[in-house]
Amino acid sequence: MNAVNKFCIACLLLSGSLAGLSACAGEENTVALSEQVLLDKVKGAWAGQTIGCSYGGATEFKFQGTIIQDYIPIAWDKHTVKKWYDSFPGLYDDVYVDLTFVDVFERCGLDAPVDSFAVAFRRTGYPLWHANQMARYNLSQGLKGHESGFWKNNPHAHCIDFQIEADFAGIMSPGMPERAAEICDRVGHLISYGDGWYGGVYVATMYSLAYVEDNVETVVKEALRAIPAESQFHKCMADVIAWHKQYPEDWKRTWFELQNKWSEEIGCPEGIHNTLNIGTKINCAYVIMGLLYGGGDFSKTVDIATRTGQDSDCNPATAAGILGTLLGYDRIPEKWKEALYEVGDIPFDGTYISLNKAYELSFNHACAMLQRNACVKTADGAYLIPKPEVRPVPLEVAFDGLYVRDKRVVENSIDDAAPLSFTGTGVVLKGYVAGGLPSDYVAEMEVYLDGKLYETTRLPLDINQRKCELFFCYDCGTGTHELTFKWKNPLPQGKIWITEMITYDKKQ
Repeated sequence: MNAVNKFCIACLLLSGSLAGLSACAGEENTVALSEQVLLDKVKGAWAGQTIGCSYGGATEFKFQGTIIQDYIPIAWDKHTVKKWYDSFPGLYDDVYVDLTFVDVFERCGLDAPVDSFAVAFRRTGYPLWHANQMARYNLSQGLKGHESGFWKNNPHAHCIDFQIEADFAGIMSPGMPERAAEICDRVGHLISYGDGWYGGVYVATMYSLAYVEDNVETVVKEALRAIPAESQFHKCMADVIAWHKQYPEDWKRTWFELQNKWSEEIGCPEGIHNTLNIGTKINCAYVIMGLLYGGGDFSKTVDIATRTGQDSDCNPATAAGILGTLLGYDRIPEKWKEALYEVGDIPFDGTYISLNKAYELSFNHACAMLQRNACVKTADGAYLIPKPEVRPVPLEVAFDGLYVRDKRVVENSIDDAAPLSFTGTGVVLKGYVAGGLPSDYVAEMEVYLDGKLYETTRLPLDINQRKCELFFCYDCGTGTHELTFKWKNPLPQGKIWITEMITYDKKQ
């Protein structure tokens, strides 16, 4: 390295620039990142995520299809995070699922295969919902690798789940968005597909770029290059970016434009014909609204991402984690950081990893990734990172050509239900197993489609091991169909209860 570059890195270490990074003279396509600044950004990522999740905890899904008005107070003090740790540790699914995958890298190395992540995820016992819950169930029933997240096996493939837990992939890939996307492929397809996977790729790419950019708008725009332009996800985010340019001082106007164009739910059965929207597109749009309209201000970013509603703990968690990476831990305002001090060494639910341990592990993984990708480490302790080029991942389309034909209330047990008739190409039955049954009971239900045995499905009573829906099929064939059922191992004190039937058909 020449003397000019050595001088540049030394200045970086001493001065601590706005984003803690610098392009070196004579190395216009290289960014220098000191170990000190790298650690500060890793800490900012995990701290921001935890802060955002805690701030929005009290409003999560209480404001569906509406903003949280400015006059509605959202409480915060230095004990808020500890309160959630003690009262509802399941709030931090944003974090503890991430940390499950961080642990796999710690145990198995950077080349950890898909099966290692699948086994670790399958064995977890912490609370999960939607795509995560269905994926864990699928893996426990013997589906292999990426089968568990594929949309025909997982009605929640477009739900937000992987988006809220892809942070780790970007945190361990500083300035290396293609490495982040490759990690997302290995891990994210266990859980999601199509838009659901794109949300994770986009978030991980924003984290990766936040190490080497000092402007949040640049991060949002450049990261979108990772998503195929023809996808619905890309088009939705591009709209938000355009609306921000058109209405730069009015996030609520952008919210209304977004609601008008992109709020339709096609995947998640719980959101069909309902105000609930846990879809990846609209919630990721809320994330980047927080980032764009927050303009680099941590408090403003967290508050806007929360007040957009719906998944209002996950969205500020993601936005604050990305901005925390860009700013670094030291530049997060003290009023937010002080709430972390009393929980720093407490492991997250279902893991051995605390915040302080997460800082350590992700810093080590980030250093290992930099070394793996031939980023030179100078004698001054700085990594030279080539300016990243963001390339799109492959196009994926889930629920292709389907539309919701009907939603019908059933409210009957399978013992008392008449054969269920429907017209269309797909059907989802919502319901559950209930009654005074042993906690480890697993019902076995045969499902007959048009008089032929279609599948025997296992329905655990345990809420953490349950199947999200009783039955689903997206390729029944065009026409009118009939469903009948047989409970193979009934107990007199139990019921298999069908609540609703949702039917799908192909667009002409």
